[in-house]
Amino acid sequence: MRLVEGISDPTVHRMDSLPFVDEHSRHLRATPERAWEALMQFTSRTLERAAPATFVALWDLEPKAGFAVAEKTPPRHVALRGKHRFSRYELAFDLVPDGDGVNVVARTSAEFPGFKGRAYRALVIGSGGHKLAVGYMLRQVARRAER
Repeated sequence: MRLVEGISDPTVHRMDSLPFVDEHSRHLRATPERAWEALMQFTSRTLERAAPATFVALWDLEPKAGFAVAEKTPPRHVALRGKHRFSRYELAFDLVPDGDGVNVVARTSAEFPGFKGRAYRALVIGSGGHKLAVGYMLRQVARRAER
């Protein structure tokens, strides 16, 4: 999937006021421009990979990569959105200059409707899996920015 600017992707629906889930951050020893470039590289690579067709069908995944760019305000903000059978979600990244570098803040908002949604939330959020995944994302952005 290509990087989508704005809300032009019809599979990404406006998600004003999704409930807050969590927020994680990491300090980068990089300029704001370099941090933005690293974040865009990571985002582009993530969105290029569609999930396997069977997974997309079983989970009713939209878009096929799991996320699409829904908002983008260079060089400080990008929001990725998507949905599947158990959740509608947004992962927003903000870059905040901080003295000797930049803080990259990852904020997750999502809804988990119904019993199956609550069970999914317990599995993904409650288990700590989501925290590990976001930490991995932030490390990847840091690795690219601090080269």
